[in-house]
Amino acid sequence: MADSPEKRFALACVAAGLVVVADQATKAAAVAGLSTAEGLPLLGDFLTLQLAFNPGGVLSFGAQAPWLLTALGIVSIALIATAMIRARTTRWAVGLGIILGGAIGNTVDRLFSPPGFGVGHVTDFLAYGTLFIGNLADLALAVGAVILIATLWSQNRVRQANGARRSSSGSAVSTVGPAQ
Repeated sequence: MADSPEKRFALACVAAGLVVVADQATKAAAVAGLSTAEGLPLLGDFLTLQLAFNPGGVLSFGAQAPWLLTALGIVSIALIATAMIRARTTRWAVGLGIILGGAIGNTVDRLFSPPGFGVGHVTDFLAYGTLFIGNLADLALAVGAVILIATLWSQNRVRQANGARRSSSGSAVSTVGPAQ
């Protein structure tokens, strides 16, 4: 599919861009059509649409220092973009692109949403029972992480299979090296 580093990077950027657009559009729709007081059940009590504004991160962690979460978001975006440039497989690049889109989506909220620049609250609207409430950017972060984990797992299995074949033929076995 994407056989050159440039194509992999471009594909990752497209994935990131799609996530950011979808995330910001769903947040705007949530602000326009949902209430903070009452949820709209989608799957009974398991999944409800309900508006919330989160000053913190996951499970409201860091709510007392939203500026720190904004700074971490900006640093994360730079690190993820750098990793995308170096991605050696299409799946790895796309997984990073999806994560980048999620990071950008929530960082945009922190930068430009009330109560002020750099300390804005993230718009959440997907309530998972009483467990937590999130948004599309949060889902993208999780999906991207699953893609990266699955990619590592499959590469490890291929490496182990290749090592077993080499060792049975008497060749040297390499267990360390770049992903193929």
